[in-house]
Amino acid sequence: MSNIAIQVENLSKAYQLGQIGTGTISRDLERFFVTKIMGKEDPFLKIGQTNDRTTKGSSDIVWSLKDLNFDIEQGDAVGIIGRNGAGKSTLLKLLSRVTAPTTGNIKVKGRIASLLEVGTGFHPELSGRENIFLNGAILGMRKAEIKRKFDEIVSFSGVERYIDTPVKRYSSGMYVRLAFAVAAHLESEILIVDEVLAVGDAEFQKKCIGKMSDISKGDGRTILFVSHDLIAVQKLCTKSMLLENGKMLISGQTPNIINHYLTHTKNQVDKSLEGNLDKRRGFGKIKLSRLSIERPTFNIAEDISVDFDITSTEKVNDCLIYIAIKNIQEIEVFYATNRYSNVFTEVEEGLSKGKLIISPNYLMPGIYSLRFTINQGGTISDWVDDVIQFEINPVCERVDFIPDYKVGFFHHPIKWQEIKNT
Repeated sequence: MSNIAIQVENLSKAYQLGQIGTGTISRDLERFFVTKIMGKEDPFLKIGQTNDRTTKGSSDIVWSLKDLNFDIEQGDAVGIIGRNGAGKSTLLKLLSRVTAPTTGNIKVKGRIASLLEVGTGFHPELSGRENIFLNGAILGMRKAEIKRKFDEIVSFSGVERYIDTPVKRYSSGMYVRLAFAVAAHLESEILIVDEVLAVGDAEFQKKCIGKMSDISKGDGRTILFVSHDLIAVQKLCTKSMLLENGKMLISGQTPNIINHYLTHTKNQVDKSLEGNLDKRRGFGKIKLSRLSIERPTFNIAEDISVDFDITSTEKVNDCLIYIAIKNIQEIEVFYATNRYSNVFTEVEEGLSKGKLIISPNYLMPGIYSLRFTINQGGTISDWVDDVIQFEINPVCERVDFIPDYKVGFFHHPIKWQEIKNT
């Protein structure tokens, strides 16, 4: 383990759903005797099931993590990605020793600073100043070391005015700012960061990514980073792991892992041509009653045609329709309205049919979902999120049209002109 910062062998974590314990004292004693005294496998864990939250299952014991094996070298910045419930946060809690593994071993070389959730490690009654010294002491640092870093921590956090205020009065954003500043500046060999950075504003998130990149590349410290923001993962992490239902699907170079994740997610995309109206809110007079798409996949050079029906309980003269397109990372990349088209601004009572056409050569190849919103009289009449999904692929019949779709949200067919000297 000379150059290995973290070594994980056969790591598993089981949780019991519902009531804690096996139900009777005799079974609890039997379980203790078999596992602690005789050193055998826990018999009650043999009935455990994979942590697939989409199915009900027949066992009250689930494996949040199952048989993970990996090594992380010193100085590596490693991203951990996967869908909700994949086991990402559980893994970080095990590595941070917040909870103990059910089976397996974890070997860590160096001190660990963890930022798992808002307020972790902070005492609410203590001030920001006192919590900085408390966190430093927990990490095993001397008071002189903390004092040397104190001004830098406070400056980075941007909470100078409130540093002597009890942190129970901090907003969640202030909590995260100070907590990250402490974890990043105190000299631990390993930094573990969960998705809490999403609480901060965009400017602070960018600042944090830059700081983590500096301490990984410059200081040679090891970083484990969990985030649903794949762009941030790709910027920071050279290596990544993909988890699903508590098991590791694949690990390796970050671009390869992200591509595998997106491809794997693509295979699970709803291919229905009829829109799903379940995720909706709004109590107005006009409602989206149907939305359909001609097919689930379009070439980059094709129109995207979407048919929709709206139903109104009475005639209205102030209807506004908004369309938002989101990519697979839940980022809104496209937004449009009928405000300036004079179409559907007046809606008759009953059923009205319409069509919207998204022009070709704009959306990059990828998977997208559509949100349909109807505004009437300045209030939301109907809001339907993720009403339908579709995919854009780069295939094009024109030989002279080869889009470069490596970066960006749009492929915009701009015009190029050469101006020659005369």
